[in-house]
Amino acid sequence: MSVSGESRIVMPRVTYVETDGKIHEANVPVGLTVMEGARRDGIPGIDADCGGACSCGTCHVYVDEAWRERVGPPGANERDMLEFAVDPKDSSRLSCQIQVRGDLDGLVVHLPAAQR
Repeated sequence: MSVSGESRIVMPRVTYVETDGKIHEANVPVGLTVMEGARRDGIPGIDADCGGACSCGTCHVYVDEAWRERVGPPGANERDMLEFAVDPKDSSRLSCQIQVRGDLDGLVVHLPAAQR
């Protein structure tokens, strides 16, 4: 417990939703990225060809509307890479750039139909 009485979440749950509706849930340690959590747990749909260097766009996800504000917008480099993603939308992010924090427990991301 923290001094304020709130528990500190060290393994937030992230939900990955495939285009067909299949759901994968992973407990991702704080400090890892959403991409690293998917790769660690063998979740399909996130290729991550560059290994998380924000240089390929193959870890593209759509952040669920309920989480967009908390996750925040992409940075300049990430916006540039999203131009190469398949079917980018306003909710698009590169999962290698979303660092998992305790306040992201319950985060939901949707996987695109394909990665480039």
